[in-house]
Amino acid sequence: MNHEKLIIIGSGPAGLTAALYAARADLEPLVFEGVAAGGQLMITTDVENYPGFPDGILGPELMDQFRKQAERFGSRLQQVDVTKVDFGVKPFRVDVGADVYTADAVIVATGASARWLGVPGEEKLTGRGVSACATCDGFFFRNQDLIVVGGGDTAMEEALFLTKFANKITIVHRRDEFRASKIMAQRAIDHPKIDVLWNTVLEEIHGEGTVEKVTLRDTVTGVTREMAANGVFIAIGHKPNTDLFAQHLDLDENGYIVKSPDGSTRTNVDGVFAAGDVADHTYRQAVTAAGTGCMAAIDAERWLAGLE
Repeated sequence: MNHEKLIIIGSGPAGLTAALYAARADLEPLVFEGVAAGGQLMITTDVENYPGFPDGILGPELMDQFRKQAERFGSRLQQVDVTKVDFGVKPFRVDVGADVYTADAVIVATGASARWLGVPGEEKLTGRGVSACATCDGFFFRNQDLIVVGGGDTAMEEALFLTKFANKITIVHRRDEFRASKIMAQRAIDHPKIDVLWNTVLEEIHGEGTVEKVTLRDTVTGVTREMAANGVFIAIGHKPNTDLFAQHLDLDENGYIVKSPDGSTRTNVDGVFAAGDVADHTYRQAVTAAGTGCMAAIDAERWLAGLE
């Protein structure tokens, strides 16, 4: 059994910023990055709103810089998935497959994942024309007709990105107005390659081997119709990656970790802290995730100092 002062679970901007600050405080943090290391920025191309990069930077490149900086000060990074935790014992227990680790303090920074519609054909055709990541898969849809489902900033970003490749994009939205920011919504509406179907839901995705068409339903009239499409991009938001912690940490109705009302990153378990999108359903930005990662490391450092 391996004992650590601090274990960090997750490796997006929150986890790696926490690692950087904790390492500089001589806590020698052990970071379990997860097999899909780097968080959501790994599926983002141009990051243009992260301070300090006036010309923008590629998401994976930015995360590579985060990683190198955390390692430079002594963080130890392992690209493995945590399979189980026990926060009901002291020291805390963290299992990685058959390997068992204990820790005086834990920072949870496991982020959030894309939501799926759960309609017939979606799972069967995922990776064969159905995707939740335009920047990963848009390249494969040159001169094709695509559908983007959603009405938030994510949906607008996906649709606008896909205009680089696609022939035509139809945004399918269940309401009669977008909840995206005005500037993003207007950009999408004004784009010559983008059409919008308001008050419409996607009911089914059809195709043999690859997407061929979809069934759409008008939410006002109830009328259904079929529409040809070569690809469907689902952009309906995110689900926090908190299944591991549901038995131990307080979660809100959407599954996000509830942090202390005092504004710190403390959770309901003394010695466990939460940072990034796993506890943030409001901002969900790389820069806010990094900020809370810094806070979590400082909170953990002070808490550990109090133990001594």
